Amino acid sequence: MNNTHHPIAIIGAGLGGLTAARVLHVNGIEATLFELEPSAEARVQGGMLDIHEENGQWALHAAGLYDDFRRIIHEGGEAMRLAGRDGTVRVALDDDGGGGRPEVDRGDLRKLLLDSLPDGAIHWGKKVTGTRPLDGGRHQVSFADGSTITTDLLIGADGAWSRVRPLVSDALPTYTGISFAEFDLLDADVRHPRSAAVIGDGFFICLGDERGILAHRETDGSLHVYAGLKVDEAWLDTVDPAAAKATVLSYFDGWDEGLRELIASADGSVVLRRIHALPVGHRWERTAGVTLLGDAAHLMSPFAGEGANLAMFDGAEVGQAIAAHRNDTEAALTAYEGFLFPRGEASAAESAESLQNMFAADGLERLTEFFAGAIR
Repeated sequence: MNNTHHPIAIIGAGLGGLTAARVLHVNGIEATLFELEPSAEARVQGGMLDIHEENGQWALHAAGLYDDFRRIIHEGGEAMRLAGRDGTVRVALDDDGGGGRPEVDRGDLRKLLLDSLPDGAIHWGKKVTGTRPLDGGRHQVSFADGSTITTDLLIGADGAWSRVRPLVSDALPTYTGISFAEFDLLDADVRHPRSAAVIGDGFFICLGDERGILAHRETDGSLHVYAGLKVDEAWLDTVDPAAAKATVLSYFDGWDEGLRELIASADGSVVLRRIHALPVGHRWERTAGVTLLGDAAHLMSPFAGEGANLAMFDGAEVGQAIAAHRNDTEAALTAYEGFLFPRGEASAAESAESLQNMFAADGLERLTEFFAGAIR
């Protein structure tokens, strides 16, 4: 059995883990990342992200990557439309370049972070099967390939179903009551011009009947569409994959045909997934030699748009805390968690409230009023 020691081990090479490793690197502190995916190209890192000034962009500044980030922004992506089930647009906001939440392709952002790390910093194909505390705040991590490592500082950046979280907390994500069906319309301006015209240049939201269609234009010219349904947790298991598109479309009977076409004309397979969240205010007692960031610490629904931003912010903050307390790991983690907990609680509460508002019977009216207040 191969066993090695790493002073700092980060489990998970998503945006949060990568940001933590990068901020540590620019401060002269090396960390090793362990990622379950076999390679950086193992799957498409799809979807657009709006990167906020106060957290995601701050993290990129801390990582020394802000100027590079500006070069991969999707120009025009901050445009937004809100419509009702009849297709009538209630709110339309243009992207004049002056907003504070530019859109970027998740895959492009991840590549930017990956390319900023030294060779060998990431160990791919490392699926964690167990973790256990050792003496002196050290931990051992076991992997599916039979190897193990020990570390002085273990950072769990391994997402919703974190294998590191049980070291500090018994909390588990629970179903929020909303499930997503995800679709893609490829080469939209040529192959799906009607749908492209409905979505516009940026983000699109349509609400009604306690359900919704959300979509955005991606940098490759495709449209990525999410159908959000208020259904039982077991619903996803009852859907026949061969008839998934028709099943989802049936929930939008009576909706405008241009909206239904976003689902009916989609290319390829349908991806179904449940939306989970950790309890609002999730926190733990200071546990020597280990901490969490991102979804591992404060998984929330996507309806506040904070998940990726907070993961990067967490990563930057834990990196800076370690750099500021180089000879005292516990002081670093105490300082980091002192800001992590209230920040995560506030965003999780906002996300939970946004979910309730969007999928309420009068969700369209609530969101229309929200945007009207935001632009006054």
